[in-house]
Parts: sequence; C-alpha cells; structure tokens
Amino acid sequence: MKKLINDPADVVPELLEGVALTQPGVALLAGRTIAVRADAAQAAPGERPVAIVSGGGAGHEPAHAGYVAEGMITAAVVGGVFASPSVDAVLDAIRAVTGPVGALLVVKNYTGDRLNFGMAAELARSEGLDVEMVVVGDDVALAGAEGGAGHAGRRGLAGTVLVHKVAGAFAARGADLAQVASAARRVAESVGTMSVALTGATVPGSDDAGFDLADDEVELGLGIHGEPGVSREKLAPADDLVATLVERVATDRGLSGGDRVVALVGTAGGTSPMDLAVCTRAAARAVEANGLRLERLWSGPVMTSIDMVGVSVTLLRVDDDLLAALDAPTGSLSWPGSPACGVPTLRTIDVPAAPGSTAESGEPDARVRAAVDAACAALLDARDDLDRADRHVGDGDLGSTLARGARAWRDDPLDDSAPALLRRLSSIARRDVGGTSGPLYAILFLRAAEALDDGRSWPDAFRAGVAGVRELGGAEPGDGTMVDALAPAAQAADEGWDAVLEAARRGAESTREGTSSKGRASYVGDRAAGYEDPGATAVVLWLEAVRDSLR
Repeated sequence: MKKLINDPADVVPELLEGVALTQPGVALLAGRTIAVRADAAQAAPGERPVAIVSGGGAGHEPAHAGYVAEGMITAAVVGGVFASPSVDAVLDAIRAVTGPVGALLVVKNYTGDRLNFGMAAELARSEGLDVEMVVVGDDVALAGAEGGAGHAGRRGLAGTVLVHKVAGAFAARGADLAQVASAARRVAESVGTMSVALTGATVPGSDDAGFDLADDEVELGLGIHGEPGVSREKLAPADDLVATLVERVATDRGLSGGDRVVALVGTAGGTSPMDLAVCTRAAARAVEANGLRLERLWSGPVMTSIDMVGVSVTLLRVDDDLLAALDAPTGSLSWPGSPACGVPTLRTIDVPAAPGSTAESGEPDARVRAAVDAACAALLDARDDLDRADRHVGDGDLGSTLARGARAWRDDPLDDSAPALLRRLSSIARRDVGGTSGPLYAILFLRAAEALDDGRSWPDAFRAGVAGVRELGGAEPGDGTMVDALAPAAQAADEGWDAVLEAARRGAESTREGTSSKGRASYVGDRAAGYEDPGATAVVLWLEAVRDSLR
C-alpha cells in the first residue's frame, strides 16, 4: 500500500515534528514521542495549573498531539501505530508538566491504555504527585457492556476529544484537580459515539488493510484501531447510515425530546471533505428528527484511523456550564474553529530524570543470561509470523511489539544475577514494549525477581510472576489470552521443562475453541474463533527457546 512516508519505523517521531512545527507553543521531549505545552513544562512547578495528560497509539491524528494547547491538554503521549505508549513514556509526560496541584489522565478504554496509564499513575503517586485518571468508554456499539460481558468493555472513541475540551477549559479557568476530574467524568459518563466505515485501515509498512469489504458493504460500530466493527451491513445512502448512528447513540445515552446536545461528526481519516460535509448535514437532520435541540455542530478529522474511509457521530447532552467549557477559547488548531497558528518553531525540552535505581548487582548468572538471549532471538525471528497471526484477532502488531523489547535487550544486554536480569527485562517491557504486553510482561518479570530475592525456587518465582499477570490484566484461563498458556505452564513448573512446554502448548491451542473475553481480541467476537491467540503463541515460543538454551 502506497504511503507518503519515509521509513515506517520513523513515522511517529516524524509526524510529531510536523505537529510541533505547525502548532504554536508545542514542544517535544527530547528523544521521546511526547508532545507538551512548552509553557507548562518550563514553568516553575508551583506556577503550573492542573495538567491534562492524554495519549494512545499513533494513527489517530490529530489526536492526541494536535490537542496540546492552552484550553485543552497539557501533554500527549504517543505510542506506536495503534499501540499504547509504554508506562515509562506516560510517567515522563506526567513528570514534565505536573505541579503541586496535580494532573488528570484522560484514558481511552482500551486494555493497553488502561494498564500503561494506570501503572504510570501509581508510580507518579509514589513520587508524591497528585494524579487522577478518567477512563472514556463512549462506544455505544458495545451497548450494555462495562467489562466482563464477553469483552473488555466499551471502547474510547471520538468522544474523548470532548472530554479533553471540557477538562482543559476547567483547568484553564483555575479549577482544582477535583473539579477538573469531576467535569471530565461528567462528560465521559454522558457522551456516546458510533461509527461506520467503507474500508479498513492500512498500517504503515503493511501491504493490506485490516479487513476487506465488498463494494456494497459497510462496517457498523468500529473501534479506532482498524479492527472490524460489530456488524456488517449493506451500503445505504448517507442520510440513512448517519440516521442509524444518531438514533443508536441517542437511544443508548437516553436522549429524549427537547434535550440540548452538541454533535461532533468525525472523519475516519480517508473520508473526503465532500463525503464528510454530506454526513455532517445528515447528522444535523437526524438530531432534529429525534426531537433533540442541537446547540453546536462540529466536524472534521478529530479521532481518525489512518486512511480508513468512514465517519463517526458523537452526541453529548449539555447545559450552560458544559456549553461554556466547550465554547471556551483554545490554542489548538485541531479543535474545529480554532484560530490560525503563528511562526513555526521546533522546540525541544530535556526529559526529566527518573529516580535512581536502588537494585543491587550480584554474581553474574551465565545460564539465565543465555536463556534470555535465546528467548529474545526467538521473538525477533517470529516477528512477522506473530504480526500475521495478530491480524486475525487484533491490529496485527504483536510480533513487532515484542520484537521492540527483544531488540532493546539485544542492543544493551546485562551480565548480572538472575533477579537483576529479570528486573532489567521488566524495565525494558515498561519502557520499550508498550501496548498491552508491556505492563503484563513487566509485572511477570518483576514478581519473579522479587520471589528469587526472597530465596524462593524458580518454579515458585514463575508462579509468582504469572499471578502478577493475572492480577494486573484481570484475565483468567479460558479468556483467550496469554494467560491460557502461562497459567498451566506455571502449574506444571515442578515437573520439568517438558511438562511446562506441553502444558503451555495445550493452553495456547485451547484458545482456538472460543472467543476472547479479555484484551483486544474480545472486540472482534466470533471472528477470532478458530485462531490461536498470538499472545499465547508467543509464550510457547519463548518458553521453548529458554528450555533449549538451558539444555
């Protein structure tokens, strides 16, 4: 698929430089894919207002860096394409812009975002920073699902931008953290979004879109990561399709005759201005047909999915207070109706230093070092195969995600004690892996290291690590995730490596039998049936490499 890019690996930092050159007041943290308000990052901590920190995977432009401006968000943390940023990246952003009055994290309800932002919030609090988090799940296509009902809950979509706007307006007027968080939660709990698409999205470096549609088909109820929707329908006139979106949002959100609402019509990324204008007109008519009072109507590229052709409709019930916040001025050029920008200037700010490590070195363990080397080599070799497998159940990036961590180890290995090696792997998982896998592997290695420090055996350490994965991720055997391979492997750990591998393989194969109820694969429902969960497949790959190395 042809793209106007250079190297796919450089897309995220290069797009952020483009944003910084055209957005007045935006700076990039040096060496990081993090955009910040330069005035907030350079101000004395005591002079900083409540910071609004948001972010997620790249591919949703202008979200999120396009909203870094006075009156909206203070920092945007950008991960790989369709992949959550790492825990350490979120933590860097929090440190860069947060003062004594604290920070609010606005997080879309995707597993990776919740895990990485949530763990970063915990670490920031441990450093004495006042941090609150609001999770946005405005996807009405997953009606009645707040998590645990067959999938990971309502996804965060374009309604997140309205949360940014209201939270930013309250922070700009000098509200305290509790007031800002309360206003943001009010919007997050009320806003609803639904989308329709005519094509899939094509990730840079990939030859094919995430899914294919016949000429007379559309997808209803998509997420923003290029995953298919919840139903496939016949192509209909724009008025009919948009009316369906408006009606479903209004019904789900309990909007009734006379309610005051604002509407945001967003392009999926590849939609032409002509089509978007037609759909915007259709949305206004549909809102009126539902007996609602349309207070504001905005349209544009607000939360996209790279080059996908389609639109989303977002509705929010408002009163005078919320409307004033939505109307408040902002310096963001990406918010519909923003003023023109000034002279382009690329500015960088040094990344705040992380607290020093207190871990002690020990006697180098050559066998464990060799096992780690072997596991990383296996993941690098399997990158393309895992990416292909992930396209059946997710966004096709698992192999690339794990390869980032393996490459980070290969480029900077460590000779130390077994606990120290595991802690290094935990740090790499937090910093370099990102996505959903990053925090899960981080806690796996961290808990195992702590168990070894306490004098426990390797089987016990393995079980401790797997218990940490289950606690943090919330998945259990049978949910169709990496836990299906890890849990039985850990249970067999006292029986030797052959038993461990056999248990892991059986667990991974069992994920073909049903549909995932946790993680990103849960969003595609029955379409994932018959495919082995790639996260479980990866567990088998590196366990096998470790066994062969130790032998």
